[in-house]
Formats: sequence, C-alpha cells, structure tokens
Amino acid sequence: MLRIAVPNKGMLSEPAWNMLAEAGYRLRTNPRQLVVQDPDNEIELFYLRPLDIAVYVGSGTIDVGITGEDLLKNSGTKALEHMPLGFGASTFRFAAPNESPISRLEDIEGKRVATTFDKLVHDYLTEHGISAETIHLDGAVESSVQLGVADLIADVVSTGTTLRNAGLRIFADPLMHSEACLIRSPRLDEKDPRLTVLTRRLQGVLTAHQYVLMDYDIPVDKVAAAVAVTPGFESPTISPLHDKQWNAVRVMVPKKKVNQLMDDLYEVGARGIIVTALQASRM
Repeated sequence: MLRIAVPNKGMLSEPAWNMLAEAGYRLRTNPRQLVVQDPDNEIELFYLRPLDIAVYVGSGTIDVGITGEDLLKNSGTKALEHMPLGFGASTFRFAAPNESPISRLEDIEGKRVATTFDKLVHDYLTEHGISAETIHLDGAVESSVQLGVADLIADVVSTGTTLRNAGLRIFADPLMHSEACLIRSPRLDEKDPRLTVLTRRLQGVLTAHQYVLMDYDIPVDKVAAAVAVTPGFESPTISPLHDKQWNAVRVMVPKKKVNQLMDDLYEVGARGIIVTALQASRM
C-alpha cells in the first residue's frame, strides 16, 4: 500500500482533505482517527502534525505527503517536492516593531529573530552574509518582541493584519513564497505506478478546479472564428445540429476567463452559451 501523510490541523488541512476526497480517496470519519485504511485504492492515510510530515516522508516509512514548501525547506530532510497543489499560498516575511530602526535586511546583523522556521531563517541569513540569533518558538511569534524574547520576527504572512495588530511592520524582501505541495520519499521511485496514479488523480482535481466545460451553438461559417476564441486543449468537439447551418461546440476553457470568453463568442455569433463545472478530469 502507498502510505500518504496529510496535515491533521492547520490552514493546509481542509484543502488537502478535500482534494484527496475529490480524487476518490477515503477519509477519516472520526476526528480522533489518525490512520485510515483504503484497500480499494491501495493506500494508507496518516493524519500527522503539519511540521512533522516532511520528516516522516524524508526519514520514516511514509511514501508521500501533503505539506507546505516552507515546511519542507525548514525540515532539512531528504524529502523531495513532487508537484505543486495550487492552494495554501503564503509569503514568508521579516517584521519589526513600528518604532524600531530595523528597516533593511542588513539591520538584522547581531539581532534576535523569533520564528517557527529557524532553519529556513538561519539558512536565508547565512546566504546573505548576515549573522543573527534565531529564537525557535512553536507559535504566536508576533508576541515575542513585546515579551522581550526577540528584536524582530520572521513568519508566514497572508494579509498582515495580525502583525499590524501586534504593532509590527513588514520590511525587506520576502524570504520565500510558498504553497502546498505533494512531497515524496527519496526511497520512492518517481515512476512508481502507485505514485503515477496518485499524481494523475490530483492533477485531474487541479484541472477541474481551473477549467469549466463550455457549450455553445455557432453558425457553420463562423466556426473557425469561434474556435480561435476557444481552442481548448487538443481541439473542441464540434457536432452538426438539426439545422444544417449551425454547429454545436463543446470545449474546456479556463474558469477565470469564462465571462470574457462568453462576451467574445457572442460577438463572433455564438448563441446558447452555457457553462458547466467539472468534478474531475484526466488530461
């Protein structure tokens, strides 16, 4: 069986569970359940702490896992990034008190930096020739400056509201941009058929999230113009209608461009334009 680790809590947990469910895998039915057997799909699902997943994949007996790129990089393990998953986007930034003179990367020299990601921060500062003390905290690092533990912090930032409420301001370039990813064990061959099936299923879910199915009718003499607007993947499906002067077209289009494409098709001469959501796909 393929052993898969997913976060048991945190911002990546629910999107990861939903993606696996949409890919046809069995999830737990009890929040206290830490292991799920799915013999139909030949997998074992392990619910682990987000910070530990890369360690179990890199050094333990877990084959693949879903975690953040930042968590993978901070783990220092030999786990390998296999594919991005398109959710959980975040930015890792430095922040200092509003009244602090610290405003540039160089100002961190000799300072104390509180963070949950101490290896990531240490490696980044070393790479830029800066010597500073990293203070490891398991959470709520934004309180560390006020409580005298650190001079500044390095943390994951989405909107920045939490930092502003704590009297902190962001400075310098981001340390990294991160998103959720599928990681694999160095012991698992990239071409392992079990991994191939999992990858194909997850990619199918990603495609279903990013595309929709569009149907429309178009006069026969305007098919070429319509296809230029909606070329699809390989090619649209074009079928004759009862009225021989019209064809029906079915094509996959990017979800974020739906309204613009509908407008463009209408201008070309398309009518009866409808859009249907995709549940799954194999491309």
